[in-house]
Amino acid sequence: MPKLPFLLTRLDKDIPDVADVSARLRRHLMRLRGHPFFESDIEAFQRAMDAITDDDVARFHARAQAYVERARAASGTAHLKREEKQRLAAIKDGVRAMTVATEARADEIAADIHTRMPWMAPATEVAWHAMRRCAQEGAPVFRLPPMLLVGPPGIGKSHWSRALAAALGVPTSLVDAAAEAASFVIAGAQRGWGNAGPGKPLDTILNHRVLNPIVVVDEVEKAGAVRDTGGNRHNLTEALLALMEPVSAARWECPFYRVPFDMSGIGWIMTANSRRGLPEPLLSRCPPLVLPALTLSDLIGFAQREGVARGLTAPAQDAVIETLQHHRDRADALSLRVVQRMLDRAEQMERRPVLN
Repeated sequence: MPKLPFLLTRLDKDIPDVADVSARLRRHLMRLRGHPFFESDIEAFQRAMDAITDDDVARFHARAQAYVERARAASGTAHLKREEKQRLAAIKDGVRAMTVATEARADEIAADIHTRMPWMAPATEVAWHAMRRCAQEGAPVFRLPPMLLVGPPGIGKSHWSRALAAALGVPTSLVDAAAEAASFVIAGAQRGWGNAGPGKPLDTILNHRVLNPIVVVDEVEKAGAVRDTGGNRHNLTEALLALMEPVSAARWECPFYRVPFDMSGIGWIMTANSRRGLPEPLLSRCPPLVLPALTLSDLIGFAQREGVARGLTAPAQDAVIETLQHHRDRADALSLRVVQRMLDRAEQMERRPVLN
């Protein structure tokens, strides 16, 4: 699979050191003064060396040092620590990008996800059209448009996002927007902060070397703002918009590494329990997809399909379904998280060794 550019600067590890540049300048001056030589000819080499004065050597060194300093400054990575340069060196030749090669594959992915989670149809349809468009255009990178999923808690918004990522073969990263420093988790924090480091999206790409992961920002309506020691305000919406806009994301500078990356391949999925608290700039950029509450029928169907996929026996599946029906009047029972925990428990019970 071909690799696509991601790190948009030159590493300085290939820049020669001062001694190498000085040696090149010395050889060049020898030739200019009519003393070409071959290192195997000792006498010719000595005559050439004698033609170089101490003043010449001093000039070589000064010019070589100035050249190396300017070359390293121009590379944009001279300020990085050795281990940081080593990490970026691993992706200097590009990273992999996942795509959807055919419309049939797009249809297959969408149909499978819809079968498993039919109540998520509005989200599945958006992803389906994006996948078909990618296949029709022969695009080398599948780019999921930013999505804002609004619906009651526990209906499986994050689960749907992970299922889509798994079908596409791309990694996922989850960001809790309710956390105090969510904006730093997205964009990263510059040196000087106690939590200085790259953000989760960049970390995900560096770790997996895939250009287009899916990043899930959970409960985005609860995001707050933080202030740095200088009194500057940092909020999640600003960090998100800079990374979602195609132009700014295509050459986005990380606050920690202070070098540009192409972050335009990231698929952003934001989830919210309600529209209340959602910032207007985010709403204008990502029209919300309103999702319905789960019904008992939805949960029973999900439990049956997941039970089969996990290889649960019929009695185990029946026990889960009976429990759901018994608690049908409890609002907290109608949650995908509860069903998944019940399935996990049933799977553990069935795999538990039998004591004689």
